[in-house]
Amino acid sequence: MIRTLRGLAHKYFSDEEAVILFLILVTGTVFVIWFGAMLAPAIASLIIAFILQGLVTKLNKLGIPEAVSILGVFLVFLGVLVGFLFGLLPLIWAQLSALAGEAPRIIRELQSYLELLPEQYPHLISVEAVGTVYQQVSTEVGQFTQWLVSFSLSSIPDLVALLIYMVLVPILVFFFLKDREVLLGSIAKMLPPQRPMMLTIWREVNLQCANYVRGKALEILIVGGATYIAFKLLGMPYAALLSLLVGLSVVIPYIGAAVVTIPVAVIALFAFGWGSQFIWVMAIYGIIQALDGNVLVPVLFSEVNNLHPVVIIVAVLFFGGIWGLWGVFFAIPLATMLKAVFSAWPVKDSLPPPDTENV
Repeated sequence: MIRTLRGLAHKYFSDEEAVILFLILVTGTVFVIWFGAMLAPAIASLIIAFILQGLVTKLNKLGIPEAVSILGVFLVFLGVLVGFLFGLLPLIWAQLSALAGEAPRIIRELQSYLELLPEQYPHLISVEAVGTVYQQVSTEVGQFTQWLVSFSLSSIPDLVALLIYMVLVPILVFFFLKDREVLLGSIAKMLPPQRPMMLTIWREVNLQCANYVRGKALEILIVGGATYIAFKLLGMPYAALLSLLVGLSVVIPYIGAAVVTIPVAVIALFAFGWGSQFIWVMAIYGIIQALDGNVLVPVLFSEVNNLHPVVIIVAVLFFGGIWGLWGVFFAIPLATMLKAVFSAWPVKDSLPPPDTENV
């Protein structure tokens, strides 16, 4: 047993840099798990600055001074943030409240649809199964309505937290962009002067994660915006709310689109019935999903290493279980980072010298 452990230590941890990197990864993971909620504004600001840095770099390559690039990108970020908080967010909340108010009517109509299924398909669907499904749907809708009411009644602390985010996040984003080199230099001083493995991993992770995160943010905007325009033109109710869900669904590959299809189909069914308008809505929605998967994703993520679908699903489940929504969003970048670490990790094939004292 001892010889086996010595062999593993010699194979994977004989390099001093590997030991230091392992300690950094363990310490960083424990720190984020324990203090992640407390430092959420700083972590969110760091992620936003990481996304915006790509725009700053592109402007610098066009010959625009760095200070002007940072200020311009920051002002664009502030404009988008203000537009979201005072334009899109109230609209989404109003539609969410209206949908909760119409929930009883939707449930009654759903019951009428479900009651017809045993008559049309008596060998496939029983009355007991329909009753079970109806009971589960009614329970979930009731819980959602109660949550919405309780959230509205206890919204003062959430408004205070929102105000704190509105003040702290823009300030932190600005300083992360402005003092990026200073902050990175301070971190580099705490690391060994000779660190080829860490530099290799940093370059790979920076390339892969930067391309993925920025591409995913752009994909959310394009898919959500296209869905909103299409739904508004088709007269789809709750267009803003549904387009937000469709845009966020691209965060979870394979699973997100399948899950969001259900509320889109249900609301379209109750709004238009089994008619041509319903078919048009679902056809346009399917076209958007097809263009996203076959055109937009290959263009945006051409430089990102592809991961196996099983690895993606396992990463989403694992990191989502640890960090919630943030873990779901960054599951693929984190999996890519682990892949880069494993690829660059120094491994010695030769066995350690025998322990002569025990011979």
